[in-house]
Amino acid sequence: MVSRVVWGGLFAAGATAVAIPLIAQPGPANAPVARYDMRAGTISGMPAGMGGAMSMMFGGGRSNNVQHELYLRLGSSQASAKGAPKADHFPPPAAKLGKSVALTTPREERGEDVLPQKPKGRLLIYWGCGEHAPKGQPIVIDFARLASGQVPPGLWTSTIIRDWGPNLQNSRTFGRWPSEDGKYVKPDTALPGPHRVASNYAPEMNFTLTKDFMAALRVNTSSLPSGASMVRWTGIPEATGYLAGLFGGKQTGNGEMGDMVMWTSSATRQFGGGLADWLSPSQVAALVRDRTVLAPTATSCTVPAEVIRDAGDFRVGTLTGFGPEENFSYPPRPATGPWRLEWTARIRHRSTTSWMQMPGMPSGMGAAAEDDGRGSGSGGQNCRRRGGLGGMLGGALGGGGC
Repeated sequence: MVSRVVWGGLFAAGATAVAIPLIAQPGPANAPVARYDMRAGTISGMPAGMGGAMSMMFGGGRSNNVQHELYLRLGSSQASAKGAPKADHFPPPAAKLGKSVALTTPREERGEDVLPQKPKGRLLIYWGCGEHAPKGQPIVIDFARLASGQVPPGLWTSTIIRDWGPNLQNSRTFGRWPSEDGKYVKPDTALPGPHRVASNYAPEMNFTLTKDFMAALRVNTSSLPSGASMVRWTGIPEATGYLAGLFGGKQTGNGEMGDMVMWTSSATRQFGGGLADWLSPSQVAALVRDRTVLAPTATSCTVPAEVIRDAGDFRVGTLTGFGPEENFSYPPRPATGPWRLEWTARIRHRSTTSWMQMPGMPSGMGAAAEDDGRGSGSGGQNCRRRGGLGGMLGGALGGGGC
């Protein structure tokens, strides 16, 4: 993309103004033949953020102190040279993934599951940090209408687009990992060092990563006299911004779920969309400026008293710290002449944590369960969003999805 030509410089010499143009660097002359996308995440607290929390609410999931997740996606405009598509990522030894991991070409990528039945009750939506919710909140949505596809306009953000790079639809040939090779990232997997991606449908890629998985987020909560809840966390040096969320609900007299509550720290009522993804530092910087995302210096946020009141005794919270990005391309930009790209590669980072609050549970704790040591990038899993209502709400708060 060609950058904007900037005119600058006002020199006070005899009241004469001189405008000096800064010539923009020419962009690539073509789209790259192949694109590679890496996502590296750190997960603490309850498993897999809000999506995992929802799973635990309904009978599944396991707790894990600190996990790592890694997703690899390769897309090419070329067909495989001969035979079936084959691709491998060769990481440095510190990754502890063996010689290589195999990128599988799936026949399809599964999406959301269909809700088994229409949920009852209402969804109460709050947003913004503060002891009390501002006038005009909550927005109330009937679940029956939501489940039948009647989504109110402006409910989920459309300004922050999900960007997963290569996929089956925008690539002639596509491969992804985790796949079916039985490998998974571990708590002590390290990323810095030389990486190589070789396949029979894309140019070979070689690049060196300098950034490792982000540190784990640690959260504690406390009740305020107003009924609000204070959420505090230890900041991460490489974080570019933070987004907090909370989900809760009350049961009816017959044991069914009644009204549910969803809250986000966004001051601009932004839910879902790309906020559930790994965002680039430039994206986060813009979101910090418009108060959609909390600044990287933030270490606390107050959940309004009205949210705590309406959410009942059982609440699940999530916090995402967005992180750095590294980009690579080949060949290097030439001094003169057209720049014909063969491939590009990027890696984005984030750190997420989640916690449960319920009667008798210490403040800010996750559910206790045995740790099996596996990260979210475990073998045999597709990069997919959790289906049903739990996945939908988890993604809306920014902690769900892959």
